[in-house]
Amino acid sequence: MKKQVLAIAFIATFLTPSLLRADEGMWLPFLLARNYEDMKKMGLNLTAKEIYSINNSSIKDAIVSFGGFCTAEVISKKGLLLTNHHCGYDAIASSSTTENNYLEDGFWALNHKMEIPIPGLTATFVISIDDVTEQIVKNLTDEMSEEERNAKIREISKTLTDEATEGTGYKAYVRDFFEGNEFYIFVTNTYEDVRLAGTPPESIGKFGHDTDNWMYPRHTGDFSMFRIYAGADNNPAAYSPENKPYSPKHALPVSIKGIQEGDFTMVFGFPGSTDRYLSSFGIEQAISKEQPKRVEIRRKKLDIMKKYMDADKEVRLKYASKHAQVANYWKYFIGQTEQLKNNNVAEKKREIERHLNDFATNNPRYASVFGNIEAAYKVKDEYVYTNVYQSEFIYTVDLNVNIFRFSFMEQAFERNGEEGMNGVLNILKGLMEEFYTNANLDIEFETLTEVLKMYAHDVPQHLQPELVKQLAAKNGIDKYVAKARKKSIFASAEKLNAFAAKPSLKKLKKDPLYALIKSISDKHTEANNVPAHKEAKEKLTVANRLFVEGYRLMEPTKQFYPNANSTLRLTYGRVLPYSPSSTKKFEYYTSLEGVFEKEDPNNPEFHVSEKLRELYKAKNFGKYANEKGEMPVNFISNNDITGGNSGSPVLNADGHLIGTAFDGNWEAMSGDIFFERDIQRTISCDIRYVLFIIEKLGGAKNLIDEMELVK
Repeated sequence: MKKQVLAIAFIATFLTPSLLRADEGMWLPFLLARNYEDMKKMGLNLTAKEIYSINNSSIKDAIVSFGGFCTAEVISKKGLLLTNHHCGYDAIASSSTTENNYLEDGFWALNHKMEIPIPGLTATFVISIDDVTEQIVKNLTDEMSEEERNAKIREISKTLTDEATEGTGYKAYVRDFFEGNEFYIFVTNTYEDVRLAGTPPESIGKFGHDTDNWMYPRHTGDFSMFRIYAGADNNPAAYSPENKPYSPKHALPVSIKGIQEGDFTMVFGFPGSTDRYLSSFGIEQAISKEQPKRVEIRRKKLDIMKKYMDADKEVRLKYASKHAQVANYWKYFIGQTEQLKNNNVAEKKREIERHLNDFATNNPRYASVFGNIEAAYKVKDEYVYTNVYQSEFIYTVDLNVNIFRFSFMEQAFERNGEEGMNGVLNILKGLMEEFYTNANLDIEFETLTEVLKMYAHDVPQHLQPELVKQLAAKNGIDKYVAKARKKSIFASAEKLNAFAAKPSLKKLKKDPLYALIKSISDKHTEANNVPAHKEAKEKLTVANRLFVEGYRLMEPTKQFYPNANSTLRLTYGRVLPYSPSSTKKFEYYTSLEGVFEKEDPNNPEFHVSEKLRELYKAKNFGKYANEKGEMPVNFISNNDITGGNSGSPVLNADGHLIGTAFDGNWEAMSGDIFFERDIQRTISCDIRYVLFIIEKLGGAKNLIDEMELVK
């Protein structure tokens, strides 16, 4: 009886529409009418059209997808962008040299001519979003296989995107939502000339490094600044010294008024990926197999990089961004596994699943959903490690992925003969030149060797290629890789160039490194096409789609939101403290005093610059101090964000910029799978700290002067 009462209580708490909390949800801005009244009740002072409009200037016109991996916001009429330091990290590191170490010393452009072009970096605006569900769904049937269904979706999507962009310079794409139950089209405009305008030194922009990552309280000045440049017509143009600063449709006013507990907050950005509709079976697989293995592999890669980075400053600059990327999700997977367990997320999911099973009693379309999901995961369990290693070993070790790309030469030859093969080779040669310029081959080959040993130990024997099994049986991995490093066409730029001068598929196929990497990748492809595995994946896709369909039907008055998928979203909430336990409470903001409390001269993660120390001792905070005379650094709110939201603007009720989101908190790292209402927080850099660093530490008042500061 007690168990039944608890189950009913859970359903009442988590499924009753009237109790859906405003802080949960990553909402599509073109459907803002569904949330607008709630936002007004919480304190919003803007109209819906001031937030999102196709025909008039609105806040969405100041939000960009920064490089496709982060978010940035336009904060001046001259195209100045604000994002996170960790989002600009690769651009900062790649622009640095041992003589001009912008990563270590910071960089401030005192005029436009000083700004540094960043090849390949883009800024993408969303022009419009529309619902095309009806156009697509009417052509789909339950009798279609997933392959047939996806082919039809691609066919219709191409027609829709062609129509949406005809006669324009825009691009468009269609994305599915709610596990394939709805479809929306996004029209975008991408600027290709983006330049570095300013960054604090790493001791500020990354204060706390891996130790503080995903933790609160935080004291990190996680920001950097870039500028969009355009052609004479203000449209996108390839880099040219003749390009002019972009004139935006909207630039965010910057508030120096400050924040108070309970203030309304709104975050606009491009959240990358959530899995809020993941089943309990998926959670169990993640915490028992997938995530611990990713953590183990990434730890090995990090240790190898750090060994060489600590020994050579030039290597450190070359690998700083790569190390940071690997470390970020190394700690993320540790935290998510821990908090999925601590927050009992699998059981929360099981309650929802039981509720839907009850609903299916009178709705037989959903009766087999969780039986099919469970059966699919039982099959997929066998293939977890081969998928993890394909991701962590083939696709994310630079040497390996560059070798893997040469398999496209084989495919091109089969399609178009030598002409096709040589065309692909020209592209690959350019990629390899970049690789050899930036790579430390000792790191690359040691990573290949050590992670290959882990692969041979972890992946079931029948899912390994014969070559790896033979090497492992003879303890011959070290010897094979060492020999390959001497003989392979990929061992140096000179050898690769010699091969490119006289390309031969026969020589490529015989290359020891190519044979190794391709055999592992081919075995992975073979594993994913095993009939039972392929059937399980299709069954899981269909069951997940039916689950979301049934879940929404079961709660017809509830406002559901789709998983994040790197499309433009809005989330709203309040500035709030939180209590991770009954004996601990974290306040809603931190100050510069906390930086000096954490300072540790013996730990490079907690170094403090002398200039910042001088400013702190003199209390030289200018107009950016709070009413207590403190220099605010970070603050927290209960907005719903995830990776990709990094750099997103945090706005107040008037649409003014009050901060830049950069992280989430450790206690709620299960939040990508289940939103933790009471403890989930967004950690943001207070805009007053950003302005203080720019003006007082960087001396770049020119950047401040072009912003619209409001009180």
